[in-house]
Amino acid sequence: MGMSASEVVVPFLGALQASISVLLTVSYGVIAAQFKLLSSESAKEVSRTCVRLFLPALLITQVGSQLHQDTGVRYIPVLVFGIIYNVISILIGHVFTRAFKLPPWVTPALAFNNTTSLPLLLMQSLASTGILSSILMGPDDTTSAAIDRAQSYFLVNSMISNSLTFAIGPRLLRPHEEDAPDKKAKEQDEPQNGHPYGTDPIQQEEDVENEPIRFLTNTQQQSLDQSDESEQAEGEEHDIHQEARETLVDEETSLMPRRLVQKSNRIQMNGYKRSKRAWNRIPAWGQAVIEFLFAFLNPPLVGAVIGAVIGLVPALHRLCFSDTSEGGYLNAWLTESVSNIGSLFASLQIIVVGVKLSQSLLKMKHGEESGAVPWGSMVFITLVRFILWPLISIPVTWALASKTGLLDRDPVLWFSMMLMPTGPPAMILTALADVNGSGEVEKMSIAKFLTVSLLFPAVLS
Repeated sequence: MGMSASEVVVPFLGALQASISVLLTVSYGVIAAQFKLLSSESAKEVSRTCVRLFLPALLITQVGSQLHQDTGVRYIPVLVFGIIYNVISILIGHVFTRAFKLPPWVTPALAFNNTTSLPLLLMQSLASTGILSSILMGPDDTTSAAIDRAQSYFLVNSMISNSLTFAIGPRLLRPHEEDAPDKKAKEQDEPQNGHPYGTDPIQQEEDVENEPIRFLTNTQQQSLDQSDESEQAEGEEHDIHQEARETLVDEETSLMPRRLVQKSNRIQMNGYKRSKRAWNRIPAWGQAVIEFLFAFLNPPLVGAVIGAVIGLVPALHRLCFSDTSEGGYLNAWLTESVSNIGSLFASLQIIVVGVKLSQSLLKMKHGEESGAVPWGSMVFITLVRFILWPLISIPVTWALASKTGLLDRDPVLWFSMMLMPTGPPAMILTALADVNGSGEVEKMSIAKFLTVSLLFPAVLS
């Protein structure tokens, strides 16, 4: 039986409106940059705040509110599916980037799709057009409840994507060996083992002993370093530190009592020396494994774990998400405040892209280098994200839902899983480029590519 015109036109218009909504949000970032409301440095700080504060808060409230002991099993397929398609995407991106000499950012752009900001805005826009009413579970289900469930599915999936993004993403953004002939020279200039004090134990010991109180700024630390070169007695050193604090006072000076600051600094220094000795006893392969596993310990994952614990423990779930009359004594103030800052993530992350795009457009206007976007890379990523993955995710999800009992009988879950591996690259790539220390030209290339890729979400309909 053929589809009617309305069955095609209505979803297409809904997806188109969602795309326009996201593009308008990007334009607001451009306007903010043009009118000097947000600078490039401010956008970097906003992006960092989104990843380290707003996204974990969103995960805590959304995952915690939707996860129960009786519904937790429905998230297992989301976790497994998220791991599988992310690993496959990473392999495809790595192979083709190396084979066709594509820019390093193509691999993470292909590997990590937008699993948070765009899907959340897309679901809200689709709900406003009435499309989601056709996939509700039953007459008692509501559009609002469907949106909440879809958001929780996407956010659980984003936990996997974000963990891989910040654990593996920086490695994927680095140039390949043959593209970085100055790598050895750079390694000689930089401290080894990723430590600011190098590898010489004696030098490390001296640097740590002479290290000033960490609550001071770098300029103040240099001043105190010069004062302590002669390794004076403890009483005289205390007088020097006291005098430095009296003369070098700014917004970064600690407000705690001086004795407490000194004691805290001494504890930090002693703890650092003990941990450094213990770390040096671990073999090189063990250090590499620990560093790799530690990279997965990022704020989004911590937020998701906290949300899962709150959701799966009945007493905590009731305390945080039930009405006050039913024992939800934290709901009206603590949970609500966390929810308020979490709701800022989706829009602010896209506004940051607009700020980067504005910077690129200004450089283009002045005839400066503004970051090129290779058309070959764009076509390749678009084909994989909007053609290949839908051809895989839709029939696979349909088969799992109709032929097996692995998926919960929730059409919103099926719909969400069909969309999870599709869509444009992750907006969080801008934050990843900031964390990785990528050049401004590369950041502008990523911003331009992300903006152009936002023109394609209507294809998802």
